[in-house]
Amino acid sequence: MPQVSDVPLDGLYGDRILDHYRNPRNRQAVDNPQLEASEFNPFCGDRVDLHLKLGNDGRINQTNAGAEGCSIIQASASMLSDVINGKSLEEVEQLAADFRSMMLGKDISQEALARLETLDALQVVRRYPVRIKCALLPWVALEQGLEAYRKRRA
Repeated sequence: MPQVSDVPLDGLYGDRILDHYRNPRNRQAVDNPQLEASEFNPFCGDRVDLHLKLGNDGRINQTNAGAEGCSIIQASASMLSDVINGKSLEEVEQLAADFRSMMLGKDISQEALARLETLDALQVVRRYPVRIKCALLPWVALEQGLEAYRKRRA
């Protein structure tokens, strides 16, 4: 896995992060979402709202990820919404675990890094420990939404 010091960036924000911040994906409304989750960080005011719809095959086929706050949370929410579309809930759970491990500086396999796709761009945030929570907040919301969804279906 590339080390944080090996990742090129202009200041804190690399091109991929800036693109997702300036042009957030998946902001359209989702009618009758099966999975919804919100998280708020009272310390900085960041907020994220997720609305997901599953297809008949159990895969996520519509995503709405709205984030308010700093550029990192907005980019992370946008990138999350891109990468989870078309995935099963089990794949999304593994992706969330891989992302958390990467953001916390834990060793992850090449296979896990490949699963993260473009999310590896966010590992540069680890240089700024107070911003790690910003990148993780959409994923915390996703994990809590998945847990609530599973409890409702049990």
